[in-house]
Amino acid sequence: MTSANLLPCDGCGQAASAEHIARRLKRLEWTTRFRPVHIQTLFLGASSPQENGEFLYSPESVFQGEAAALLDVAGIGLPGKTAEAVHVEFQRRGYFLTHVLECPLERETKSSPAIADLLERRAGAVASRIRRSLKPKRVALLGAAMETFARKWMNGELGCPLLLDEGKPYSPEGASSQASVAHLRAALQMPLPVP
Repeated sequence: MTSANLLPCDGCGQAASAEHIARRLKRLEWTTRFRPVHIQTLFLGASSPQENGEFLYSPESVFQGEAAALLDVAGIGLPGKTAEAVHVEFQRRGYFLTHVLECPLERETKSSPAIADLLERRAGAVASRIRRSLKPKRVALLGAAMETFARKWMNGELGCPLLLDEGKPYSPEGASSQASVAHLRAALQMPLPVP
């Protein structure tokens, strides 16, 4: 089946097959279950990870990649806890993770220009969702791909403060993540803004 016959996914803008939609709905179900009523800190990344073990809200107890890095930043220990217990602890702290592209990248969109185009096309919808639906007290941008959004949203377009690491998104994963993780932990300890 060619992508010309497929409609764009409402969560990421990519051409969506039946499998793509089924995976999106499953992940949406997992995520919605642990969305805090009042979001204190919204963590916003570029695109949802490919593997379920790296997807924070997966019911699997294997937290790797992005999920493990974010739980480390939040100070949530994993030993002896079920996936659900970890999710509930993250939720109780008022933390919520989402992505500009809510679905993993398909093979044909893994090039940098294609990703940048998808991110740019979703920017307005994501900003509206943050302001109107999620309504967090603050937003922490994650990953280098979010740098464009840091510059774009510094003017208060989200309706809440933007947490940045010296003007750039935090990088909790990778070789140079140690300093960024420490900075994000410190930012999370700061008092929340008073409305």
